[in-house]
Amino acid sequence: MFYKEPERSIEAFDGYDVIVAGSGPAGIAAALMAGRSGCRVLLIEACGSPGGISTSGLMSHFTGTVDSRLYDELLKRASEKYYAFNNAPLDIPDPQMTSLINIDPEMLKLTYIEMLEEAGVEMLFYTFVCGVVMDGKTVKGVITESKSGRRAYLGKAVIDCTGDGDVAAMAGAEYFLGRESDHKMQPATMMFKVGGVDPEKAVYPPSFETTIETEKGELQALAKEKLPHPAGHVLLYRSTIPGIVTCNMTNCIDIDGTKAEDLTRAEIVCRKQMVPIVKFLREYVPGYENCYIISAASLMGIRETRHFYGVSTITEEDILAARLFEDWVVRGAHFNFDVHNLTGASLDETGVQKHFKQQKGYSIPYGCLVPRDIDGLLLSGRNISGTHMAHSNFRVMPICLAMGEACGAAAAIAVTRDIPLRDVPAGDIQQKLI
Repeated sequence: MFYKEPERSIEAFDGYDVIVAGSGPAGIAAALMAGRSGCRVLLIEACGSPGGISTSGLMSHFTGTVDSRLYDELLKRASEKYYAFNNAPLDIPDPQMTSLINIDPEMLKLTYIEMLEEAGVEMLFYTFVCGVVMDGKTVKGVITESKSGRRAYLGKAVIDCTGDGDVAAMAGAEYFLGRESDHKMQPATMMFKVGGVDPEKAVYPPSFETTIETEKGELQALAKEKLPHPAGHVLLYRSTIPGIVTCNMTNCIDIDGTKAEDLTRAEIVCRKQMVPIVKFLREYVPGYENCYIISAASLMGIRETRHFYGVSTITEEDILAARLFEDWVVRGAHFNFDVHNLTGASLDETGVQKHFKQQKGYSIPYGCLVPRDIDGLLLSGRNISGTHMAHSNFRVMPICLAMGEACGAAAAIAVTRDIPLRDVPAGDIQQKLI
């Protein structure tokens, strides 16, 4: 059954140089780079605050590394704001972690807002991008829905930082879902925080490959046995507040994050898992005997959906070879093959975390950010052109931020010179990044 909407005129807002859809780390960086380059920038976000998974998603910390001046600046400013507000340094005794990469979501939101304001970026929250304005194969703007009604925003360049590539998909850019062989996607997770943890006794297993023996047994094995499927692993991270720990332990498989029905199911499944997880922590994990839930993410953590076909495609082999592309726009990227089990808990058989052996940084070429058949649009974040395995590495927030930084630089050059986005020389982008 179909319903045909009556044709109508909607209010249009013109005059933007760059429109950025999505304000996760990739979108923040794209908007900042374009704004600092003198462009009139509009940043559109469906949530009520900026940051995406880094804030609304209640992510524990920035993981992975990348060579990016903007990333370094963000970490420094967020840390300084936290220190100034609390008049004390972050309480993180683990020498392998620094006060910089752990996230205080409220201080990070404020840091984002202040940086965006300084760059002259116009922010529009509580607004959902639901369509595109096209001229043939060229994106000319986006259509939104909000309490203000249905509107069109027109610009010279659009950057898709939605994670799922919603703008690119609506524009008709080609993509595939998930794993090439069967289109299964990594599971969804709702992050949550517990209080009442004893910092003197607590353990913090950071990866699936971390095993911790206790009087009652090894924790990862106990989780697989005791927690309701598909939950069944223990990932616990210190927060910026002593006694409060971020839990990455809910798990929902067979989720297509591009469908509202699946997102709803993931929300229900993950919320139902939180109580048995806390009961498990109290009974089996040292230091968590008196823990309790204090907050849960307002944004579901979706790891994988659309992979778009770009002018170039980055592969697992490129990452293992630590390849430096001549037309790089991201460099010094480093992480592991973080493939969560597509059929249950823990690490997928293809994934490698702490045992990942390639310790050199790799690069991402500009062509991965440029859709193969659509103009006026750039891709930034986990939606770029890459294979399923490569995506499991580049999908982390610092690397996505560096992609946004490159897209913002490219868009500014294209607007200033009045040239197509795909024709921006990578060398000129490199100069703005360096």
